[in-house]
Amino acid sequence: MIDLRRLALLRELHHRGTIAAVAAALSYSSSSVSQQLSQLEREVGVPLLVKSGRRVRLTPAAELLVTHTGAVLERMEELEAALASAGEEVSGTVRLAVFQSAALGVVPQALTLFAEQYPALRVEITQREPESALAAVWAREFDLVIAEQYPGHAAPRLAELDREPLCGDEIRLGARDATIGSIADARHAAWVMEPRGTASRHWAEQTCRVAGFEPDVRFETADLQAHIRLVESGHAVALLPDLVWGGATPSVRLVDLAGAPRREVFTSARRAGADPSIAACRAVLAQAVELLGLA
Repeated sequence: MIDLRRLALLRELHHRGTIAAVAAALSYSSSSVSQQLSQLEREVGVPLLVKSGRRVRLTPAAELLVTHTGAVLERMEELEAALASAGEEVSGTVRLAVFQSAALGVVPQALTLFAEQYPALRVEITQREPESALAAVWAREFDLVIAEQYPGHAAPRLAELDREPLCGDEIRLGARDATIGSIADARHAAWVMEPRGTASRHWAEQTCRVAGFEPDVRFETADLQAHIRLVESGHAVALLPDLVWGGATPSVRLVDLAGAPRREVFTSARRAGADPSIAACRAVLAQAVELLGLA
């Protein structure tokens, strides 16, 4: 009998590329992962890994196992979802990955609703960038993700994941200087933006370039609270999503942008793992968004 947990480790190795990455993602030691994969080789009776320098690569037999493992894991999740649906109370644990402004704007209200409506449901929340969080849901590190998609940018689409809209999120220019009435007026201002390589940074830079200038990015941080503080103190301007205020009155002066650009905020989960706890989480998140006036 082939051990399903070891098959899942092989699939993780195919996805992550190195034994060290698998160990880090699953909180195992590298030696433990290696031992489990060696045991899997003995179970199937064929070589699965070959050394390639300091790394390992999968043999054709291992690639075949990985292909079938995805289907097996899906069937197991379907079975677990069916069993969960047979229960009378929504319970268990949902591992939720969120990006920062969703954590600031939606999560506190959602947690209050969870406690009121589903007291037996445990929700574990981790902040992750949407691109990596979507891959982590596919890899079964998380059960559900709140992700974002900026205008003109497409978030990764993975065949095993579904996608449900949560809300639209308008983006505005935060500036203390009262003479700034449009993004073009901020051409000589210091800017704070998120790190290079993120969708938000690329969109922000392109928005400035379309307005006719290259932004003077003097501050770079993924922490939107730091963005707000820099705008409040007059040291920078920033493009801020409405979601970060969580329905509260903004603490900085906001300038509308031409065309009122909005990013799409959505949730994503594995299609095969859609049990009542996931449905409950999505329903609560939708309620939170509506209560905060962000729908």
